[in-house]
Amino acid sequence: MTEPINTPAARVYPDWAQHQQRLVDKVRGMTPAQLALRAGPAHDPVWALAAHIAGTRVYWLCGVFDEPGAGGTPFLEPLSGLGWEDAPDHPRSAEELADALEATWAVVEGCLARWTLDSLDVSAERREGDLVQVHTRASVLNRMFTHEAYHIGEMSQVLGLNGLDAIDPWARPWVPG
Repeated sequence: MTEPINTPAARVYPDWAQHQQRLVDKVRGMTPAQLALRAGPAHDPVWALAAHIAGTRVYWLCGVFDEPGAGGTPFLEPLSGLGWEDAPDHPRSAEELADALEATWAVVEGCLARWTLDSLDVSAERREGDLVQVHTRASVLNRMFTHEAYHIGEMSQVLGLNGLDAIDPWARPWVPG
């Protein structure tokens, strides 16, 4: 089936909202000790991985693509390059993390609703000193979706190594068929 060009970008990411909800539900129910778990001394704790997911959303969408919504999140300066995960001596609580994930999801959801399949070739520049990278909306959405899956996988491994249930963003209920 051919999609009309004005189809919202959300159409090509039908499971992202489910992944988001599973992540929020898991993080919101975690204890401080569980959020502090890490794969090893050189690895980030679970809380920092969740914070990194939230901050990355605002960095790319509000910072690089100048989309609205950063003001409704804890990350008011999206291009600063600093996120909660960069303050290891200030671990975030389950409630703070869940709230940040929900607030930043609103930014993602807004872009997925406003951006159309036809507009996914729109590009933005990312600058670091004299260096420039060009990213399309499509490449950034793909980067963010896979980035979140990667870190959810990391968190799930750490939880599993400690006898806790993993985050399963893909599970669908079985129905009689």
